[in-house]
Amino acid sequence: MKLATFTAGDSRHRLGAVVDDGETIVDLQAAVQFLSGRPDASFASLQALIEGGDDALGRAYDVLDTAPGRARIRRADVRLQAPLQPPPQIRDCACFEEHFINAFREARKVRAALFDDPDAAMREMEERQILFMPKEFYERPLYYKANRFAVIGTDDDVIWPGYCNTLDFELEFGCYIKKPAKNVSVTGARDFIFGYTIFNDMSARDEQTLEMPGNLGPGKGKDFDTGNPMGPWLVTADELTDPYALKMEARVNGEIWGGGTSASMYWKFEDLIAHISRDETLYPGEFLGSGTVGTGAGIEQMRFLKPGDVVELYVEGIGTLKNRVVRPG
Repeated sequence: MKLATFTAGDSRHRLGAVVDDGETIVDLQAAVQFLSGRPDASFASLQALIEGGDDALGRAYDVLDTAPGRARIRRADVRLQAPLQPPPQIRDCACFEEHFINAFREARKVRAALFDDPDAAMREMEERQILFMPKEFYERPLYYKANRFAVIGTDDDVIWPGYCNTLDFELEFGCYIKKPAKNVSVTGARDFIFGYTIFNDMSARDEQTLEMPGNLGPGKGKDFDTGNPMGPWLVTADELTDPYALKMEARVNGEIWGGGTSASMYWKFEDLIAHISRDETLYPGEFLGSGTVGTGAGIEQMRFLKPGDVVELYVEGIGTLKNRVVRPG
């Protein structure tokens, strides 16, 4: 099932099921009230539905099968929010090897160009393994905690941060945690995934370059209002049965800038859940990002965004997340 959080005519967030190839939203709470005469607390929000477990999701399927026409709304008449806005937590992980290799390669070129003899500078970096793939990537899943309050939905504008001159996108997707998870095994981790959505990890590259040598992970290079678009909806795990065979594509103003496939993930979501849940509880609704697919960011080609650009991130089986980049005022 595709589940969306939406507003229609007011600011109240409502839970809907997406049908008719994305053209129609079934208001689940309205449908169950029309059918039974009383609300279902699990349909109050997507977070409530996740916390309601398999029983709540089963009731959602039952309601969807019998929903009356008056509970159906044209997508054109609603505004989609991020599936969870905000989610309880966001951890963005590094799962794609190719992205790091490409990004470090371009970073070496940029750094070498600052020296009087770029060729000599490049040779020195290669000899000393400066700006190369960290060995830690292959030893354990790496991640940082992102700003959950910066989450926006599809069709919302990304506001260009005033301190940034070099803005970039990152093509990712990720999973939502289904139930409390602690000390989970890799083999048992799939059962803790509720569903998936697309994630755009917007990045202020110039600020990120300045702060990363501090070895504390990204800060203002990633964290700014509207910097974490997610959506357009959540696809439940029972519908997206193989998350590791999905085409991924990034477009800017309709032009393909890059992409790849989720089959190239070095670390799988099961690896992430097992690693992060070691003596730490993951709670329903928490989001784990995949990191950027190879060629899924402008930095890998040294191409960056301009004000007014429209970024579309497509993941097979989920849909397209679309946002415009604008300067304030």
